[in-house]
Amino acid sequence: MKYLVIGAGGTGGSIGAYMTRAGKDVTLIARGEHLKRIQEQGIKMETKKGSYIVHPVKAADMEHYEGQPNIIFVCVKGYSLEDTIPFIRRVAKTDTIVIPVLNIYGTGGKMQERLQELLVTDGCIYIAGEIKEPGTILLKGEIFRIVYGVRNPKEIRPELFEVAKDLKESGIEGVLSDNIRRDALQKFAYVSPMAACGLYYNVSAGEVQKTGEPRDTFVKLMKEIDALAVAMDVPFLVDIVTTNLQILDALNPEASTSMQRDIYAGKPSEIDGLIYEVVRMGERYGVPTPAYKMIADYARAKGLV
Repeated sequence: MKYLVIGAGGTGGSIGAYMTRAGKDVTLIARGEHLKRIQEQGIKMETKKGSYIVHPVKAADMEHYEGQPNIIFVCVKGYSLEDTIPFIRRVAKTDTIVIPVLNIYGTGGKMQERLQELLVTDGCIYIAGEIKEPGTILLKGEIFRIVYGVRNPKEIRPELFEVAKDLKESGIEGVLSDNIRRDALQKFAYVSPMAACGLYYNVSAGEVQKTGEPRDTFVKLMKEIDALAVAMDVPFLVDIVTTNLQILDALNPEASTSMQRDIYAGKPSEIDGLIYEVVRMGERYGVPTPAYKMIADYARAKGLV
């Protein structure tokens, strides 16, 4: 199958590099100096197990890509999502499947409303990666898992099983979920509390790995999303606190969230979907979210929108 990955940051760049290295037909959509470096020198992957270069890597910007992919992974930030819609309409075939793996919960359903002629799944990704410099992706953890699935079981298609096979052959754990609302919320129950906690205390993973107030707040935030999952009728099948603390404690202590990095750099961020939206969800489902409200109030006082 032909794959297109929109976004070549820590998420999309890693997918593109791993799948290219495994001989899959994949093209990255990137821009600027990062795109130029990938086209000229490939992608350098710096991982906990060592560094290597994947070259050549097929890459283009939206304007110059002329392919028709079977599968489109959408790996942009939530605030850039709108820019992908007309591009997807231009390049997709009638049977193209779109798999968004953003940090924001419910992205697939929102995209499906805009792309009614296509199948848009929901999805999420477990990875700690970022662009170190143009053409170089730094992975700060060993976990690399993509979870995806249809919201309506009647929409399941054979290609979705083939995606899982291709991901596995590329060294990526691909999970075709039978309850993507639950499983995507489970991922959100890690990334959202981590982003909120990191922002509020201005810390990286190392400080949350230690016993203390940041870790205690991280636990409180996870418990609030756990309560939301019950209210939404998608209760988690695991102890979310234990599970996510294990993920956190396996990270490089220097790891931080993309939301933190964007805010510190003065860039647009996903704060609305990662923090403010949880407060709105709590109001919608009648679930108290005092820890999230504390951090949302802090962020608003800082003028973060």
